Amino acid sequence: MTEYRYKLPDVGEGVVEAEIVEWRVKVGDTVVEDQPVLDVMTDKATVEVPCAVNGKVTKIVGEPGDVIPVGTEILFIETDAATAAAAEEEEGEAPKAEDDVPPPPAGEVSTKSTEGGKSSEEKSPPRPAEPATPPASGGRKALTTASSGQRPLASPAVRQRALELDVDLAAVPGTGPAGRITHNDLDDFIAAGGRLISKTGGGGHAGRAPRTGVEEKKVIGLRRKIAENMQKAMRDIPHIAYVEEIDVTALEDLRQHLNATKRDDQPKLTFIPFLVAALCKALPGTPQANAHYDGEAGVLKQFEGVHMGIAAATPNGLMVPVIRHAEAMDVWEIAAELGRLAKAARDGKAARDELSGSTITITSLGAIGGLVTTPVINAPETAIIGVNKMQELPRFDAAGRVVPRKLMNLSSSFDHRIVDGYDAAVLIQKVKSYLENPATLFMA
Repeated sequence: MTEYRYKLPDVGEGVVEAEIVEWRVKVGDTVVEDQPVLDVMTDKATVEVPCAVNGKVTKIVGEPGDVIPVGTEILFIETDAATAAAAEEEEGEAPKAEDDVPPPPAGEVSTKSTEGGKSSEEKSPPRPAEPATPPASGGRKALTTASSGQRPLASPAVRQRALELDVDLAAVPGTGPAGRITHNDLDDFIAAGGRLISKTGGGGHAGRAPRTGVEEKKVIGLRRKIAENMQKAMRDIPHIAYVEEIDVTALEDLRQHLNATKRDDQPKLTFIPFLVAALCKALPGTPQANAHYDGEAGVLKQFEGVHMGIAAATPNGLMVPVIRHAEAMDVWEIAAELGRLAKAARDGKAARDELSGSTITITSLGAIGGLVTTPVINAPETAIIGVNKMQELPRFDAAGRVVPRKLMNLSSSFDHRIVDGYDAAVLIQKVKSYLENPATLFMA
């Protein structure tokens, strides 16, 4: 038997030290390869540190709260000589630290060790940090594969299994520290149909080659303007979001009937013209939502007329054509003007005054999908309404029977400096009432 000294491995890109959170083993415990033995915390995440060999724990270095440099000997394990030698060989093949990764401070590093329940001081020389794979979401470390010409990192047991299964470890993504390949990685690779080593001795390759290209594009023109506007809106405007479920069953029946009976010169009706009409009828009760707010001057400009902005995706980016005085139009006129403006925006022929001056905006992603959105206000406006997808779901009717209903969530964001949560709710509830009782849209 011999003693194997396990060093704190790399636990994240650019990480040179980690704080001990919890030891999962104690002196005298028997451990197996890949068994989590320690939780450490970096400035990015909490990471499980797996054991490198099978054996018996004889010494633990460090206590919860201690900050340990990468490369510090943290765990002493009694194991057989062959296993220890193989593990040390693997450790020696670990990638070296990049020049731009700062090493730990010069001099000796003092860490507390725990043995038999007593604390003692042990001096261990500092070791340079080694680059590692940053942890991915869900607590699992990001996958890495061995680069060309570099021997993949894996324990002797994993190597033996790979040999028995004719698996090329160079093709297996590793999730362990520094990209070390674990038994689970090997199982996942085989389950995913990974290619095996050729019986003739040729090396295998992964079924799908990694995509490594990076494209740099300068953000200019309309895209840059959109970016500036969105950044300014999120920086200057405290957004409040409000989402309500709308039963559009009756509205859909009406819309389909109107489209089926429309004249040839009339446009096809979508959901948007009805929402515009509903907002036009509801906004007089909440005029601060149909307004512009100048935060620097402290001036709120409320509009009687509704100049409805409709966010539209175009080949050049997001544009907001404006239906001027929508309150004076019926749903057919709104639909016709919406179609004309959308086409002009897509073709790049919209006039400047057709893309500016909106007092409130509608944005719709419902055709793509999505249950809820949190749209960003089109400054200097104080409100924006987001349309989400419509779906048929079961609901109880007045008699307690389950019936299918067409439902859609209506999302909205308001400038909380100007629009209180209560007023936002009142506005959306009025819109809901109009849409769920569409005959009221056609009443004076």
